[in-house]
Amino acid sequence: MKTAVIVIFLLITAKAHAQTTIVEGKVTDGKESLPGVTVYTDEKNATGTDADGNYKLELPQGKATIHARSLGYAEVIKEVVLSGATFRYDIVMTPLSTQLSSVVVSAGKFEQKLEEVTVSMNTIKPGAIEQFSDNSIESAITNVTGINVNDGQANIRGGSGFSYGAGSRVLVLVDDMPMLSADANDVKWSFLPIENMEQIEIIKGASSALYGSSAMNGVINFRTGYAKSEPVTHITQYTGIYDSPARREIKWWGKNTQMMTGANMFHARKIGNWDIVIGGHYLLDEGFREGETEKRARANLNIRYRFKKVEGLSAGVNLNYMETFGDLFIIWNDDTTGAYIPSGGMNDSTTTLSIYHTKRFNVDPFITYVGKKGFSAKWRSRFFRTANFNNTDQQAFADLLYSEVQLQQHVEKLNLTVTGGGVISDGGVISDLYGSRKTYNKAIYAQVDKKFFNRLNISAGGRYEQFRFRYNKPESKPVFRAGANLRLHKATYIRASIGQGYRFPSIAEKYVKTRVGSIVIYPNDSVHSETGWTAEIGIRQLFSMGKRVSGYVDASVFRSEYKDMLEFAFGQYGDLFNDPLFGLGFKSVNIGNTRIDGMEYELGLQIAVLKNLNINIGGGYTYIDPQMSDFDSLKASTGTVSYNFLKYRYRNMFKGYAGVDYGRFSFALNCRYNSFMENIDKVFNELIPGIKQYRSEHDKGDWVYDANISYKITDYLTASVISRNLFNHEYMGIPSQVEAPRMWLFQVNLKL
Repeated sequence: MKTAVIVIFLLITAKAHAQTTIVEGKVTDGKESLPGVTVYTDEKNATGTDADGNYKLELPQGKATIHARSLGYAEVIKEVVLSGATFRYDIVMTPLSTQLSSVVVSAGKFEQKLEEVTVSMNTIKPGAIEQFSDNSIESAITNVTGINVNDGQANIRGGSGFSYGAGSRVLVLVDDMPMLSADANDVKWSFLPIENMEQIEIIKGASSALYGSSAMNGVINFRTGYAKSEPVTHITQYTGIYDSPARREIKWWGKNTQMMTGANMFHARKIGNWDIVIGGHYLLDEGFREGETEKRARANLNIRYRFKKVEGLSAGVNLNYMETFGDLFIIWNDDTTGAYIPSGGMNDSTTTLSIYHTKRFNVDPFITYVGKKGFSAKWRSRFFRTANFNNTDQQAFADLLYSEVQLQQHVEKLNLTVTGGGVISDGGVISDLYGSRKTYNKAIYAQVDKKFFNRLNISAGGRYEQFRFRYNKPESKPVFRAGANLRLHKATYIRASIGQGYRFPSIAEKYVKTRVGSIVIYPNDSVHSETGWTAEIGIRQLFSMGKRVSGYVDASVFRSEYKDMLEFAFGQYGDLFNDPLFGLGFKSVNIGNTRIDGMEYELGLQIAVLKNLNINIGGGYTYIDPQMSDFDSLKASTGTVSYNFLKYRYRNMFKGYAGVDYGRFSFALNCRYNSFMENIDKVFNELIPGIKQYRSEHDKGDWVYDANISYKITDYLTASVISRNLFNHEYMGIPSQVEAPRMWLFQVNLKL
C-alpha cells in the first residue's frame, strides 16, 4: 500500500511537471539588452529582466499571451503555444521616440500612453534640445505649443503673467521632486541636468491634487535616466557667435565679436549591481547686452544600487552642484542706441547693472521597491540649498528640506492603479531682502486610475495640504481632480478633466523689499493664497495612410478660473515724503478673481518618402482670452489698455516645426509666433525711456525662426550648424528687454 502511494505521488508530480514550460529569453532594443523590463502573462506570472536583459517564467502549457513593458518603449504582446520543458522567446522592443506616441509618467505617477491620459500633455525628447536650442531647456520649452517663457518664468496657456522672478504657478520637477527655491519659488533652468535628460513631460492645467502648491497652472517634470547594460558616453561641444542686430545703431560692441562657448558631458555604466551616471556642463557667455556676461559650471552624479537578495529593491543618491558668476541687465538705457545698454550706462556710480555670484546644490537620497505583483513603494528626499551673492548687499541663503513616501498598487486583472503618499517640506531663508523666514508644509494625497473595457480610463484623486509661515497660523487646503479618456474607435481618444489648484505665496512675494533704479518693490505681509480650477475637453486622433504616412491631430477647449490671483501691482505703497517717487512702486497683491478661456490645436506628421528620406511636419496654435471676472475700470487704469485683458499675456501663439532626414544629412526649422503683448503696467511707459514709443512701433506680433543643418560624420559623431533667430528679427518680451539678435552655433555631438 505504501509503495502504491509513492508511485501515485511520483506520477502526479511528473504529470504536473510535464504540464509546465520554462519560458526564457533576452529583451533588447535591437542593439543592447534592456534591464528592468516587466515580462508577464498575468499578475501571478510576472518577472523583470536582470542587468543583462534576461528573464525566466514558469508557465502552464498551452496558449499564453506574453507581455513586455518598459518606460519609453512600445508594449510587446505575443501569443504563443507552449509545449515541452523549455521555450525560448527573445523580445525586441521599439523605442517610442521613433513613433508619434510616447509613454508618460507625470499624469498619474505611473506609465501611460500619451493618448490615453485624461489631461493635455506634451513631451520633449533629448534630440529636440540638441537640434534647435543653444543647449538650453528654457529655449526648448518655448517651442512647445501653448507655452512661453518671459525672463525665466514659464507661463502655460496664459495662467501666469510676469512676477519679477518671485513665485511661479508652474511647478518644475526633477524626477517628481520640486526644483523651486525656498525663498522666491523660482526656477533656474540652467541648474537642471540637461546632459542626463531622459524626457521632459509637461502637464497643462491645474495639477495641485497630485503635486501640491505652485502646480495650479501646470507641471514641467524633468526626468533623468539611468545606466543601461552597455556603457554610454555623450559629449557635446558648442560655440556661438552673436550676429550684428538688424538695427546697427544698437550694436554697442562695434567691430568686436561677442561669443558663447559651452559643453555638456555624460557617462553612464553598470558596475555589478551599481548604476553610475556622471554628468557635467560649463558655459562662458560674453552676452549681447553690454556688461551682461555669464560663467557657470555644473556637475552631477547619480548612484543606484540594486540589491541581490531582495529582488526589486534599490537605493541610491542623486547630487547636483552649480556655481555661476555674472552680471544682470535689468532695464535698458533707451530704445534708440541704448536698447542693449543698461540704464545708467557702464559707469559704476550710475549703472543699474547688478553683479551676482550664485551657488546651488541638491542631495537626493532615495529607496525604491518594485514587487512582481504590481506593488511599489518609494521614499524620496531632497536637501536643496541656494546661495545668492551680489554687489547690492542683498544676499540670500535659502534651504529646502523635502521628503515624500509614495505607495502604489497595480492590479492587472482589474486594470486598476491606486496611488497614495505623504509629503513633508520645510523651507528657510536668511536674507537682507526678506529677513529670516521659515515655512512648513505637510500633505497627503491619493489617486485612483481605472480602465474599463480596454476603452475608458477614469482618474480621480485628492490632496489635503497644510502650510504656514513661522509665527503665523497654519492654512489648510483640500483639492480634488477627476478626468476621463474614452477611445471611441481604434485611434480616436476623447478626454475631459477638471482639477482644482492652489498656491501659497512665496517668501519673496510676502516679504521682499528692494529697489531697481527709481522703482521700489514693497513687501506685503497680508497677501494670502490663491485658489482656482481648470477644466478641459479635448480629442486626439491618430491616423496613418498606408505604410508611409502617420500622424495625429489634437484639439481642446479649456477654462481656468482663479480666486484672489496674486500679481505684482503698481500703486502708492511707501512713504509719501521719504520714499522714491512719493512712495509709488510695486507690491504683490491679491488682484481679484480672473478667468481664462481658450482653445488649442496641434498637428503632427511623419512621412517616409523613401528608404533614407523622412519628413516630420507639425505645429500648434493657442488662443486665450484672459480677463478679470470682476472687472474694475479703476484697477484697469494701471495698465496700458482700458478694456478687460490681463497683463503680460499673448492672445495668440503659434509653434511650428519641419524636419527632413536624408541619409546622413538632416535639416530642421522651428518657428514661433506671439501676438502683441497688449497690456503691461502703464508705469513702464512713463518711467522707462522709450518703452511707449517702442511698443507703438512694434505692435504687430513677432515671428521668430530657428534652423539646424546636421551631418552624421560617423555612427558616433555628428556636426551641426544652428541658427537661432534665423532672420534676425528684433523683438521684446518683457518691457525694456530686447531679445538676442541672430546667433550662429557650431556644435559637435559625440555618442559612444
